[in-house]
Amino acid sequence: MDLLLPLGSITGLVVIATALGLAWRAARGRTSKRSAGEIVEPATLGADAVTGWGRDATLVQFSTEFCSTCPQTRRVLAAEAAAHPGVAHVDVDVTDRPDLVTRFSLLQTPTTLLVDAAGVVRARWGGAVRPPLLRESLRGLLSSASAHQSPASAHEGSIR
Repeated sequence: MDLLLPLGSITGLVVIATALGLAWRAARGRTSKRSAGEIVEPATLGADAVTGWGRDATLVQFSTEFCSTCPQTRRVLAAEAAAHPGVAHVDVDVTDRPDLVTRFSLLQTPTTLLVDAAGVVRARWGGAVRPPLLRESLRGLLSSASAHQSPASAHEGSIR
């Protein structure tokens, strides 16, 4: 009977730890609206961000030197940016940039922001980005951007 209490406590701790681990794992790579509406200025991210900013959207990846999932995320983001004209991918190494870690509340790397042409954050992912969620968010942003541009484009096309 004295063994039952410690055994039950250990079993309870294992169950709680497993549940918390599964919840954490499920949340990684999901789209978050936590930074939605925040403005990102390319100049605050560094020179590479200024020259590499996209016309319609920019995928901003925050990485560190020792991040194990950053190279995989970098490949996914670069491929998506290459597949969509007007979309760019900017990788910002925050190893020596504690100001950016604080400014964007970075708790893990990679962290990715989907930023529109005006610099407004539309989506945020913590951890490795799930490609279907990225494509869905990017498609939504680009379709709304083209809807805003289409009346002007149609007007310009009719003037000869």
